[in-house]
Amino acid sequence: MKKDFLPFALPDIGEEEINEVATCLRTGWLTTGPKTAQFEQAFSEYLQVPHSLAVNSGTSGLHLSLEAVRIVPGDKVITTPYTFTATAEVIRYLGADPVFVDIEPETFNIDPVQAEAKIISLKSEGLSLKAIIPVHFGGQACEMDSILEVARHYGLKVIEDAAHALPSTYHGNKIGTLGDVTVFSFYATKPLATGEGGMVVTNSEEIADRIKIMRLHGINRDVWDRYTSKKPNWYYEVVAPGFKYNLPDIMAAIGIHQLKKVERFQKRRKEIARRYTEAFVDLPLRTPHVVRPEDTHAWHLYVIQLELKNLNISRDDFIEKMAEKGIGTSVHFIPLHLHPYWRDRYKLSPDDYPNALHAYERAVSLPIYSKMTDADQSCVIDTVRKILKP
Repeated sequence: MKKDFLPFALPDIGEEEINEVATCLRTGWLTTGPKTAQFEQAFSEYLQVPHSLAVNSGTSGLHLSLEAVRIVPGDKVITTPYTFTATAEVIRYLGADPVFVDIEPETFNIDPVQAEAKIISLKSEGLSLKAIIPVHFGGQACEMDSILEVARHYGLKVIEDAAHALPSTYHGNKIGTLGDVTVFSFYATKPLATGEGGMVVTNSEEIADRIKIMRLHGINRDVWDRYTSKKPNWYYEVVAPGFKYNLPDIMAAIGIHQLKKVERFQKRRKEIARRYTEAFVDLPLRTPHVVRPEDTHAWHLYVIQLELKNLNISRDDFIEKMAEKGIGTSVHFIPLHLHPYWRDRYKLSPDDYPNALHAYERAVSLPIYSKMTDADQSCVIDTVRKILKP
């Protein structure tokens, strides 16, 4: 990395997180224990939900959620191709199949109208359709009223992929309070970062109880309870073939303080997004479309779309020129139907999801993170302007 390279993303870690981790290390309890329980409690209080279950990644949270709502081999689960592969691969973990639905061209979120049409089609074929996974792209909530109405009508579970969406809202309701299950990611680049980790939230006691068991080998007792009881408490029972998906206390210690800062982080990201949008108004590109300005947009991503017909460079050339100037960018996402596994297994072609394809061919994600200074952003803005409007 160049000495003066501006990365695409950086976590915002303070002394509070560092001290909490040090305290955790001094206790000698490194795996899932009191810090994880504290983090879960704080998360439930923040969202006002009864059940928050810490896991070691958003991916494992999605897997546990699908297992908890009884997805089995042969089932179908609707989702979007415009996401990271984790959203769909967890469906395959259970022997089920994802059914992709195209996105809205403005928001990159799943199109509820096309989703309903696909549901009707699958039902008419007599297929076992069980759930839908909407992905709140970039931190802007999907059209949840439409999705929930369709899901309830056809008896589908709604598992929200909210990896980008803390602390997003939909019509004033916090994401995490709407669907049957919501899964957040705490990967290093996310608005709340613990390095690795995630949280599953639900209002369903039945779903929560199943996830508690399955996230740690199918054991019916927490390790923390068994190892800290003052009375002999060694006995436990394995009631299902579970997984190793628990969140260690070291990660939870970071999360405790990240959660306290998450709204401050969002305000800074929002300010960065506003400044980008104002700076690019005269350039041949599209800035992110915000559907409900009154709602909270997490601004995990700031994705521009280049108007290639008005430019003499390609999207890839633009990314290379930004890198040459010392600025990191990314592309969110390479649609799943373009990847060999999904393409070949389900015999998909690029034009099957034209909105996703069109978005991908023009999309560039610019740096946006709470530690980013005004000077950092000015550098990005000036570089974009020089490349696109020399």
